[in-house]
Amino acid sequence: MNPIELSFEFFPPKTQEGIDKLRATRAELVMLKPKFVSVTFGAGGSTQQGTLAAVVDIAKEGIEAAPHLSCIGSSKDDLRAILTEYRAHGIRHIVALRGDLPSGMGAVGELRYASELVSFIRAEFGDWFWIEVAGYPEYHPQARSPRHDLENFARKVKAGANSAITQYFFNADAYFRFVDDARKLGVDVPIVPGIMPITNFSQLMRFSEMCGAEVPRWIARRLESFGDDRESIRAFGLDVVTDLCRRLVDAKVPGLHFYTLNAAASTKAICERLGA
Repeated sequence: MNPIELSFEFFPPKTQEGIDKLRATRAELVMLKPKFVSVTFGAGGSTQQGTLAAVVDIAKEGIEAAPHLSCIGSSKDDLRAILTEYRAHGIRHIVALRGDLPSGMGAVGELRYASELVSFIRAEFGDWFWIEVAGYPEYHPQARSPRHDLENFARKVKAGANSAITQYFFNADAYFRFVDDARKLGVDVPIVPGIMPITNFSQLMRFSEMCGAEVPRWIARRLESFGDDRESIRAFGLDVVTDLCRRLVDAKVPGLHFYTLNAAASTKAICERLGA
């Protein structure tokens, strides 16, 4: 099997215990030599300082770190200040997202769409940042139609994105069709599949409901049947996700991006099964 480029997503911890856990997780996963790691950014910039602190901490270890940046709820001045601070720290990789408004926040902000954020970054900072955008193989849950969602994705890329990372999925055909359809609209950047390890049934179903990712019925029913048997859930999840990744790697995808949830064990086990 040819070497596959790996990348990992973390979220900014809020406690010292969380910070220590994330450092331990990184220490395990960095042995897999990821191309980069990304750090999420809370709705309306609610974790801005935590994201910056985590990214700087990671960069000090010699790992390429890519902070997420969402435009909803932020002004251009806010975004400019955040990006200027990242540039001052030598950060050159950004995951540009629309984001969601936190509950209770009424102001959308000056930029409404990720395509506008990408255009803004390019206008303000030229080619300093490598820009990732998000793709949705099973379509964004708020999209008016599949076609409209694809056109939005193409618009983001053509605004100046360098590559894309998809929402997680468990149906490889959805990803392959999404890539084919995007290519027909002139999208020529790498589209890296997002991978969610399965470790907790209720958590997986909750996340999937929020983001519009489909959990096939046969997977959901099997997971449900295990009840509170965590070891069986983990073992079954490893088999399912490894098989998915193997099919993607065999199709020569440009990489695999793992949503780690700040835990190393399952992501590491999948990558080792793939021969990483």
